[in-house]
Amino acid sequence: MRIEHRNSPSGHADAGSTKGLAFCAGLLVGSLLGSATAQWSEREGLLMAAFAIMAVIVFLLLKRHEISDERLATERRNLMTAVNNIPQGLVLYDASARIIICNRPYIEMFGLSPDVAKPGCTMHRLIAHRQETGSFEGDVDDFCDAIIGNVKLGRATRQLTQAPGGRAIEIVNKPLPEGGWVATIQDVTERTRTENKIAHMAHYDALTDLPNRVLFRERLERALKAIRPDQQLAVMYIDIDEFKAVNDALGHQIGDELLRAIADRLRGCVGDTDVAARLGGDEFAVIQTAVRDQTETMQLLAAIYQSIRRPIDCSGHLITTDASIGIAVAPADGLDIDQLLRNADLALYGAKSDGRRTYRFFEAGMDARAKARRSLELELRQAIADGSFELHYQPLLHLEEGQVSCCEALVRWRHPERGTVSPADFIPIAEDTGLINDLGHWVLNTACREAMNWPEHVHVAVNVSPIQFKSQTLALNVAAALAATGLAPSRLELEITEAVLIRDDEAALDILHQLRELGVRIALDDFGTGYSSLSYLQRFPFDKIKIDRAFIKDLAGTGASSTIVQAVVNIAAASDMTTTAEGVETEQQRNLLRILGCTEMQGYLFSRPVASADIRKLLSSHRETAVSVA
Repeated sequence: MRIEHRNSPSGHADAGSTKGLAFCAGLLVGSLLGSATAQWSEREGLLMAAFAIMAVIVFLLLKRHEISDERLATERRNLMTAVNNIPQGLVLYDASARIIICNRPYIEMFGLSPDVAKPGCTMHRLIAHRQETGSFEGDVDDFCDAIIGNVKLGRATRQLTQAPGGRAIEIVNKPLPEGGWVATIQDVTERTRTENKIAHMAHYDALTDLPNRVLFRERLERALKAIRPDQQLAVMYIDIDEFKAVNDALGHQIGDELLRAIADRLRGCVGDTDVAARLGGDEFAVIQTAVRDQTETMQLLAAIYQSIRRPIDCSGHLITTDASIGIAVAPADGLDIDQLLRNADLALYGAKSDGRRTYRFFEAGMDARAKARRSLELELRQAIADGSFELHYQPLLHLEEGQVSCCEALVRWRHPERGTVSPADFIPIAEDTGLINDLGHWVLNTACREAMNWPEHVHVAVNVSPIQFKSQTLALNVAAALAATGLAPSRLELEITEAVLIRDDEAALDILHQLRELGVRIALDDFGTGYSSLSYLQRFPFDKIKIDRAFIKDLAGTGASSTIVQAVVNIAAASDMTTTAEGVETEQQRNLLRILGCTEMQGYLFSRPVASADIRKLLSSHRETAVSVA
């Protein structure tokens, strides 16, 4: 017997039919059992047995359908539980763009109603509901039609939208082979923040939050392409002078604080379309766009210098800083980015070579000068390693006593090919490269050792570079030199310039007191030039003031030089300091200085700097002359 069930809409219909069939079979078996069994024919017995067997089969089929229904319901519940517990939102659409499955995370992500976002709802109605609840902006029809159109073409789509609360939501629509598509919706707020942070870190300096070298080049390349025929573009390379000394003396924390303050000041100087960047270390850069003439660049330069030179309070340390700046201008100095940056670097090199604290525009010939300076730097390193330097000594004459009271040690470099190289040429290079520390250490030890050959009343004066002075080991090095040579501390004079003091008064004064505790004498060199301040003399009792030769040169003239020298002498005398006049070349100058009360003189009138062997002879003959006169 074959039983067919056609056009059954579902498993439930099949189960109903099976139950009806079982009921009919049961009635038939019951009626047969009601007949007299004795009257059953063999045929009727076989028929009854067949119906009995059919009833059992139908019963078993019925139980199987019931088990299948339970299993399907269980699987459906398990599926929805899983779908509702994934972190992403999920919507499954059929080929007619109606929802088959919409999970709970999607509903909660956009704050939707479960009565709307449910199976059978169309995509248009779902997106319209999102628009009603404030999680969708735009045209509903255009949005839906675009996605449905891509799905029909078999193309997946990816969109980034914003959900309530500023959260970033990524929606991916992926077509299915049998028609329809699945949309996955993920909250990518944290991922987006992390990606944005990584992108920011890749393009911005971590310390100052200025654009870094990578972003600087990108902005410059873009700006170069946008230059109009009637405009220029200026690139400035900015190097903070003596920043390493601040780091060495006060520590990296103060150095970092100083860099952040400088960055903030640069931001305040540049225009809206300009760019200020930190290239690394103490190197900054500025791109000035839409420049009509050089006057605008000069105005920006003035603003930068005025801003940078204002004292900066770094954790209680009042630091005054300065900068060397090199400028290249496009298109005159090149439109190629590498060429323009190279020219700006050469201009910066020129500013440093001219004594720092100044600016230079790029000029033809700077490249050759830079190469010559780099060559000299390499030779300087080799000369320090080989010990190719020597010291000359220029005596200082006591004006009242008429005898040599001190000799200043002056370093000389006799180059095998260049001849005698002027200190004005190699000392700035030594300071820029840090070689001044090694050179200064050699000068100090050599001068102390030489002074042991002189009469005991003759002091030796050694110049200390501002770079050396900022070293935290300066006092220790001085003590070591005195111990190694046996020179009495009172016979050593250390000459410093005002540049030592203007960078950070407190740190400088602390080192001066360390040196004073060793017993050495401290002289303030070139007083009256640069940033002279009488407050220095009040805050630290120098042993000597050296009056710059610029005032001595015009001492006999009608200007104010004699008045200035007299004032310095009076100030020094009031604080029990001696005074030395530099650059004395005439008898008239010496006589005037004696009248004004100056203590010592130094200059060609008495002696030029001479080698160590000659200074010994000079001191010996001068002592014999003094004794014979006495």
